[in-house]
Amino acid sequence: MYIEPLISVKNEVSKEKLMQDLHLVMTDAEELLRATASQTGEKVSAARERIQESLSATKERLVAAQKQVTEKARQAAKVTDEYVHENPWKAVGMGAGAGLIIGMLISRGR
Repeated sequence: MYIEPLISVKNEVSKEKLMQDLHLVMTDAEELLRATASQTGEKVSAARERIQESLSATKERLVAAQKQVTEKARQAAKVTDEYVHENPWKAVGMGAGAGLIIGMLISRGR
């Protein structure tokens, strides 16, 4: 039950990386539009208009997705905080167990 938020946070991190990459692509596309502003012709104008519309729609979806990721991360943090407060000894035990495992793995590598 309490593992689900942790998995969700991991998926949200991947989504966040994807959003960062999408933002970079959008920035590059906007720069390309500015660089080709002096180009004329019906096909170029139509292509630029379609790209601008797509960029606007993508920006709106990106903002909505960022809000969603932030809210889910807050919810996961809240659930984790509640669990730790309700089960402090379990949380300490899990932390100690994780530390033990990490320590064993590190000592094996030497």
